[in-house]
Amino acid sequence: MDEITIRPAQPAEARGIARLDVETWRETYPSMLPHSYLLGLSRQRRELAWKEAIILEPGDVLVAVHEGGAIVGFGSCGSNRGDRGYAGEVFTLYVAPDWQNRGIGRRLLCALFARLVARGRNSAIIWVLAANPSRFFYARLGGREVSRKRFAVGGAFVEAAGYGWRDLPRYLATAESENRKP
Repeated sequence: MDEITIRPAQPAEARGIARLDVETWRETYPSMLPHSYLLGLSRQRRELAWKEAIILEPGDVLVAVHEGGAIVGFGSCGSNRGDRGYAGEVFTLYVAPDWQNRGIGRRLLCALFARLVARGRNSAIIWVLAANPSRFFYARLGGREVSRKRFAVGGAFVEAAGYGWRDLPRYLATAESENRKP
């Protein structure tokens, strides 16, 4: 199996993150978001935004890097942006389509949870489009659907489901012990 390393992103990797960001949005959401919005996504704007996020909050953006140096996944986390029931939030989690179903998303999520715990945020929520079948990934990993909300994207209203974890330290301890089983 290919070696994948999960680690904090560096500012110079913002271009690779932006490329994967735009590609995954265009591949994942064509039936969920307006076509014109997806076509209008700008790698350059996303690159600037990712570089700023990496610089402002070192360690809050993580990358999954293939042994050849290619970024095959990324995620970001930080303080919750609205739901007071959770201290932390996973803002993004994307794995390149060709690299999915290899455990990279799970490893990234656990690393993001570990980052949140290290920053004193022992609970977390992640929002995912309710029409996105990938939302079941979060349910399989112990997230409970705790809320729904509607918001505008590119002139269309979409519904998002919030998946929450109330006790990240316990979740991480359980995940670690499961990884050690023969």
